[in-house]
Amino acid sequence: MTAPHLPVLYKEIIHALQPKAGGRYIDGTLGAGGHSAGLLEASAPTGEVLAFDLDPQAIELARARLASFGERVHIIQASYVKMAEGVARLGWDAVDGIVLDLGVSSMQLDTAERGFSFLQDAPLDMRFSPNASLSAADLVNSLPESELADILFRYGEERQSRRIARVIGQNRPITTTRQLADLILKTIGKKERIHPATRAFQALRIAVNGELDAVESVLPIAIGLLRPGGRLAVISFHSLEDRIVKETFRRESTDCLCPPRQPVCTCGHRASIQPVARKPIEASEVEIQENSRARSAKLRVVEKL
Repeated sequence: MTAPHLPVLYKEIIHALQPKAGGRYIDGTLGAGGHSAGLLEASAPTGEVLAFDLDPQAIELARARLASFGERVHIIQASYVKMAEGVARLGWDAVDGIVLDLGVSSMQLDTAERGFSFLQDAPLDMRFSPNASLSAADLVNSLPESELADILFRYGEERQSRRIARVIGQNRPITTTRQLADLILKTIGKKERIHPATRAFQALRIAVNGELDAVESVLPIAIGLLRPGGRLAVISFHSLEDRIVKETFRRESTDCLCPPRQPVCTCGHRASIQPVARKPIEASEVEIQENSRARSAKLRVVEKL
């Protein structure tokens, strides 16, 4: 395997986290190691990175890519929700910066047998970790139609969710990506620029990997691990993720959460972070031309008070 191109918003991440010698950083979504490599280079000669990923293929690639940094990099095969345990294992008291690049990686999409994409026919899998119990095929073939429709609507914002779920129920078993994509295409037709199966595939992937629950869980953990002045940078690729990040950052940068008409604060909440920029940072046209995945990327950055 060879290392892919730079990850989305690479320069913006390095600029936002301001790595320095002796700093301690977390890459919660290691992937092929692009962000970790940048943090390690910018924090030379003594900065360290603790990195997490569920995907053993990604870890194998990243270990090779980051081997030259020696003991400055620490890689754990686990979800980023375990970052507090990883920090404790290293004996760190706090960290200077954290990056989370949410969603599926280009490497996973390009590996047909992982079943994330319908561009090539493959088993309907979609698991970030091969050790996970349920695959997309398990959900598609075992869930009641009503539950399957709820997943398609909630996680894919698919307006035809009940119609698609009904047709899936009538055509079980469905075992491959092409089989599912063709069935959805036949059911609702191609009325938009994107393939009609895009939202359904996104919904199944999110459900299989518990992605939104993980995002909700990790944000307060990450904020708690930052030392004063440390920064958390999160890249999201669709509205559901971005909404969670935006609302969490807004809440944790506000002193009082009591109703506006309440004369005296009783919640006791105090802001723990401040936004670095009012609006999310987006990719440049140059980057979008080089990597179409960057088009939907939104980067939000906060600093610990």
